[in-house]
Amino acid sequence: MAMKIRQDDEVMVITGKDKGKKGRVIKTLPQSRQVLVEGVNMVKKQQKKNRLSQAGGQVIAKAMPIDVSNVALLEDEKPVRVGYMFSGEGKERKKERIARPSGNKI
Repeated sequence: MAMKIRQDDEVMVITGKDKGKKGRVIKTLPQSRQVLVEGVNMVKKQQKKNRLSQAGGQVIAKAMPIDVSNVALLEDEKPVRVGYMFSGEGKERKKERIARPSGNKI
């Protein structure tokens, strides 16, 4: 099943510990049905010291994937559901994403 949320979409988290946060989708992971959203689901990871950097290990903040069902696309700063609509006929027929409440193309 295709994911309706794509890379570079503006989304809002609708459930979980980061509920209400907004961000841009950095990456989609269709096999696991998850997305990476900047500034959402941040965790701290201990990074080991390596040969390239002279400094010791450090703690870095990293965005972790969140399930696609926990985010909603933003339209006019409001979360909306995404649907599909076909336009054209014959060989020019295209599948386009639309916002469900308003019917506007995305």
